[in-house]
Amino acid sequence: MEILREIREGVRVENEMRLIYTREAYHKIPEISTPRILDIGCGRGEVTLELARLSNGEVIGLDINQTSLNELTKKAEENGLSDQIHVMNRSMHNMDFHDESFDILWSEGSIFMIGFEQGLKAWRRFIRPGGFLVVHEMTWLQEYPPQEILGHWVKVYSGIKTDYANLQLITDCGYELIDHFQVPEEAWWHDYYGPLEALILQLFEKYASNPEALKVLEKVQHEVDLYRKYSKWYGSAFYIMMKPVNAEHAA
Repeated sequence: MEILREIREGVRVENEMRLIYTREAYHKIPEISTPRILDIGCGRGEVTLELARLSNGEVIGLDINQTSLNELTKKAEENGLSDQIHVMNRSMHNMDFHDESFDILWSEGSIFMIGFEQGLKAWRRFIRPGGFLVVHEMTWLQEYPPQEILGHWVKVYSGIKTDYANLQLITDCGYELIDHFQVPEEAWWHDYYGPLEALILQLFEKYASNPEALKVLEKVQHEVDLYRKYSKWYGSAFYIMMKPVNAEHAA
């Protein structure tokens, strides 16, 4: 539906707050001279651009949305980063890079497409020994969430786990944890739920005579209301991990 496109486009907010946490995660990695980085599920590339600035290395932005990749290419040109940034239209389910091709794999809000555990296992082979994987993932902030919000997440992303469970998977999948931290609630309101709610109010007026559109808007507003009610129970976290230097070569 047209309204879904409007919602997606309308909440694409670019601001400094989101990149604060990208920088914080990057600076937890020991310094690497001009690293080769793969940004998985890069979208329009705000993070890709920031990684290029931070690293002074080569960054490959991988996504299946060619429109977003075209936008990233244009921004790279405008920011004088074309020599560092390359785009690739490919699914994370179909990556065929050589083993140990990258110093850093980066995934902000995209690993859910393959699953946290599956992503950790499948992507490990592409990281050189002593290289790093950084993942930004949705997490339960407390155990035993109320049934209302649990039911919502079972439908939206059944793979969401507690912070403790994610940390255990990192170890089980053969990584060494470098650090991890939660993204604060205020960032979610500033970057996503606040702009989303403001947009919903505008669209309710625009589509006041369209019953089908109003149903969609009510569903999206319910998502905002759930976060307002249960924000202490769920959020997101960055996980910074290293593939050990003595790691066995991936088959």
